[in-house]
Amino acid sequence: MGGTERGSVLDSFMRNNQRIIEVVKKSAEGQYDEAIKLTNAYIALVDTEIENANEAAEIASSILESTVRGEKIYLKRSEVSDALGITMDTLRNWEMNGLLKIKRKENGYRVYDHEDMKKLKIIRSLRSANYSLSSILRMMNALYQRESADVKHLLNTPSGEEEIVSVCDNLISSLKTAKENAECIIVMLYKMKSKY
Repeated sequence: MGGTERGSVLDSFMRNNQRIIEVVKKSAEGQYDEAIKLTNAYIALVDTEIENANEAAEIASSILESTVRGEKIYLKRSEVSDALGITMDTLRNWEMNGLLKIKRKENGYRVYDHEDMKKLKIIRSLRSANYSLSSILRMMNALYQRESADVKHLLNTPSGEEEIVSVCDNLISSLKTAKENAECIIVMLYKMKSKY
C-alpha cells in the first residue's frame, strides 16, 4: 500500500482510537455527560463510515453493470490521473498491487481504455471508503472469474488462504461491531453516572 493511502487509513484509525481514549478519560474524571456526548459522536461517525462502505460497494456494483458502446478511447496515465482526481503514484501503486493490468502501446507507454476507467472508478470508490487493497483485489479477481457476484460479500469476507487479514477486509462487520461496543459503553456510562 502506498504512503498516501496507508496514511489516510491509519489516520482514520488513529482518530477513532483517540476518540475512544477521550471517552475513557472523561469517564475516569467523572464527566459522564461529556463522555456520553463523545460516544454518541463516535457512533454517528461509525454510522457514516458504514454508509460510505455500503455506498462504495453499491457504486462498484453499478459500475460493473454499466456498459458503453462506441469507439475505443485510450488515455495516458496523466489523463486518467486528472480525470479521476488521483495521483499518478496512486495509479502506480494500484498496478503494482495487482488491482489493474494495463495495456501498453507499441512504444511501451501505458494506455487506459473504458474498461480500465471503470475498474479504476471502482477501486477509487472502495479505497475512499477505507476498504483494503487486499479486499479490493479479492473482489476484482472473483469478478474476473464470474461477472455476477455479491460485491459486498466479496469485499468483506477474506478467504482462509489469505495470509494477511486486516480490519479493512471485514470493514462493514468491523464497523458494526465498533458501533455495538460504543452502544454498550453508553449503557455503562449512564449506569456510572447514576451511581456516582
